Amino acid sequence: MTFFKYLKDHWLLLIGWFFFIGVTCFVLWLSPDMVINFSVIGYLILLQSLFLLLFLTIDYSLKKRWWQSLDLSDQPPSLQHYLSEATNESEKLAQDYINGLLVEHQQVIQQAIDNQQDQKDYIDSWVHEIKVPLAAVNLLMHSVEDDIPEKKYYLLENEFTKIDEYVEQVLYYARLDSFSRDYLIQEYSLKEIVQSVIRTQGNYFIQKNLQFSLEGSDQTVLTDAKWVAFIFRQLVSNAIKYTPREGKITVTISTTKEGVWLLLKDTGIGIAKEDQRRIFDKGFTGENGRMSEQHSTGLGLYLAKNLADKLGHQLTVESVVGQGTTMKLLFPFLSYFNERRS
Repeated sequence: MTFFKYLKDHWLLLIGWFFFIGVTCFVLWLSPDMVINFSVIGYLILLQSLFLLLFLTIDYSLKKRWWQSLDLSDQPPSLQHYLSEATNESEKLAQDYINGLLVEHQQVIQQAIDNQQDQKDYIDSWVHEIKVPLAAVNLLMHSVEDDIPEKKYYLLENEFTKIDEYVEQVLYYARLDSFSRDYLIQEYSLKEIVQSVIRTQGNYFIQKNLQFSLEGSDQTVLTDAKWVAFIFRQLVSNAIKYTPREGKITVTISTTKEGVWLLLKDTGIGIAKEDQRRIFDKGFTGENGRMSEQHSTGLGLYLAKNLADKLGHQLTVESVVGQGTTMKLLFPFLSYFNERRS
């Protein structure tokens, strides 16, 4: 706090001082035996002004350290910043109150973090536990494949696949904040990752009579295969969902000076221009999600974008309504990796 601002805060004291000077002069004027000498009055006012200025300067100096402890303009505010510069009782009262609020806030935050961690641990446990009965249901479903009509079997398999994908979304969503503890960057064949994901979606391609093609030569990328497979599965799932029957889905692998590109192009309904900047927002389904007969959670692309960013990849979209959508996933070249390639 500057001295000028300090004087502004003490305007009542200054008004009181002027009132005191006025009263003093008035008393002198009322005294019958007192000869008014303006030089004496001037000296009196000057002397009182010096004493007032001295008082204000000393008071300002004593409080300056306290104000500096409250001034966080040169550093970001922190909940770890406890006050300790109080010198008088009023400052100590404010200091104890603020420090008490900080302690209570930290306790509340820590409790919230602990509760959130417990919830994440439960979700992780639940996902792993639910996979056991899901695997058993899958085995039972295949065992009765010849006993039920083919159409009903495909519908049953579709619903089972949706459940499995939703369970996977829950698991990856819960692990989003703890991503740094659950990934391993290695060299992987990009084509192998793509093919493994496409195989899991084979029934959808058959039922909707969708054409699929994989173009471009295989490339080795630095990534985590498990997380990239999940990202690509969300993109493929969306492409299948919004591509009409007898459409076409094309995956292209290519390289540029930026890195390796994985392009997923469909001939679906496309994404409105006003929706394209929001499709990676959590819970956003857009016009397509509202009009589609299939339910959309709005989490698939949100998770794909967040996981891609955490892996150091870049996920973007290009789309034209009525013509289709192209999802682009870039695996940038790292400097040391680029040197090895050359």
